[in-house]
Amino acid sequence: MPGRTKDAKGPKGQPDAFRSCISCMLSAQSLDRNTAAAAAALFALARTPRAMLALSDEAIAAAIKPCGLYNTKTRNIRRFCEVLLAEHGGTVPATREGLLALPGIGRKCADIVMSFTFGADVIAVDTHVHRVCNRIGLTQAKTADRTAEQLEARSPAWALRDGHFWLIQLGKRICHARSPRCEVCPVQDLCEYYAATAKDIA
Repeated sequence: MPGRTKDAKGPKGQPDAFRSCISCMLSAQSLDRNTAAAAAALFALARTPRAMLALSDEAIAAAIKPCGLYNTKTRNIRRFCEVLLAEHGGTVPATREGLLALPGIGRKCADIVMSFTFGADVIAVDTHVHRVCNRIGLTQAKTADRTAEQLEARSPAWALRDGHFWLIQLGKRICHARSPRCEVCPVQDLCEYYAATAKDIA
């Protein structure tokens, strides 16, 4: 059974909580390779909230352009850094409540940072996890945030540590958004989506 990636650091491989938060913000509606390019360019210019605020909006936007929505993300990054310095002295809070209070940080980002950076036992829900959980019947939710709430309420303690990895790997390798590989899925016999579409798939 797949588990936590060996030597995993933070979202998109970032080594500290600040850069993990920024990388997660950059990843919204962006391919992994574009997020990585944007993060590398931005962190070559600044790696702390104070250094980030010393950059102009134009410099930030130019660096993160590969990940798309760069004007909105630039505003979010600036607001995030301002609040982080003003209310937390530049230190990223290690609780979901604290993270969610920061500009630009939603439930997915908060849970990813908690899991990867702070080692909390929590299942972070991205688009892959949301799709898989609702297809196989673990949750019945229209939004990723609601899926996260249902998973937290229903998951046994032993599944919280590595649940994100199991689900995301299933989503990326087998349970694709289009043309899922149901014929090789290890939970085919439990899947509500497969039961409802088996005739079409056959």
